[in-house]
Amino acid sequence: MLPGKNFRVSYSAKANGNIELLKIVRDEDIDADAMSPGEIYILEKAGFTSDRIFFVSNNASEDELGYAIERGIVVSVDSLSQLELYGRLNPGGDVAVRFNPSAGLGHHDKVVTAGKATKFGVQTAFVPEVKELLALYGLRLVGINHHLGSLVMTKEPYLAGAAELLETARQFPGLDFIDFGGGFGIPYREGEARLDLEDLSCALNEMLDGFLAEYDNKDVMFRIEPGRYIAAECGILLGTVNAVKTNYGKEYVGTDLGFNVLMRPVLYDSYHTIKVAGAGEQAAPRTVVGNICESGDILAKDRKLPLAAEGDVVMALDAGAYGFSMSSNYNQRLRPAEALINADGTHRLIRRRETFEDLVRTSV
Repeated sequence: MLPGKNFRVSYSAKANGNIELLKIVRDEDIDADAMSPGEIYILEKAGFTSDRIFFVSNNASEDELGYAIERGIVVSVDSLSQLELYGRLNPGGDVAVRFNPSAGLGHHDKVVTAGKATKFGVQTAFVPEVKELLALYGLRLVGINHHLGSLVMTKEPYLAGAAELLETARQFPGLDFIDFGGGFGIPYREGEARLDLEDLSCALNEMLDGFLAEYDNKDVMFRIEPGRYIAAECGILLGTVNAVKTNYGKEYVGTDLGFNVLMRPVLYDSYHTIKVAGAGEQAAPRTVVGNICESGDILAKDRKLPLAAEGDVVMALDAGAYGFSMSSNYNQRLRPAEALINADGTHRLIRRRETFEDLVRTSV
């Protein structure tokens, strides 16, 4: 449950950009935000209209900003220089600004997207400069937004960030929307407590009611941008055990799930529950590794797992967000197929497995 009055949800396409998933999101009356022209392109392919896409840009080029402007898509800029560039490109137009609150959050430094040590957003001390640029180019500020970070599992830091953004909003009368960003976490570890959305909703509702009581535009829209929360638990990554061995007393389970298909554990030290299909009870600490020629290609380190054998199916759970979307062809490895299981239990292929020909398809 989330606030219903003046409230919209936008799915972050960067979490999982499969067109078939995006179509489901669209049909659920959820809007979308994009971080690049490429994400705008796939959202349009999935049937999203311009009024349902929000371009949250970061260090975008003139061509990239122009791509969104030509389509009538609202753009959020995250620096004074980008605001000036946007003003030159689209004088008199509508624009949003991403602000950087005083503190961010996240389970790893690389997922903290606010505060004093991140590249994102405009420092709130520069509100006067923002107003000057808006006036210089005749721009209308239609919205403000921020994003604190990832894996929010308790309400307190999210509410603190929301309160700070609302304080910034008070300096800009007449906004069409205020976007609190995403970051809602899911329980990657078995037995981990879920984020209590109902509790968060009640507290956020109270805060928004207080804000609306004094703000000039009573119809201002409040937004959030969950990506992971919508997609993560929908995906299971399946692989095969290709080798089992012991090196200097450490047991390794070698699989074809290299970091080219699941980057999160290498990039963020992220945890994914690992299962071996058909295996017995948990037995001993084992390290699950992939097939990439890097010593850091570790999916799960010293994890208590059952004895696996060559040919066993291994599963990485909760891989629906930032799995395929972060995948690559490193070591010229091929990316896997994606299949969708429908609500009625039927299934269909929604992305084919890559072939060797795909590796050279763009070569000239």
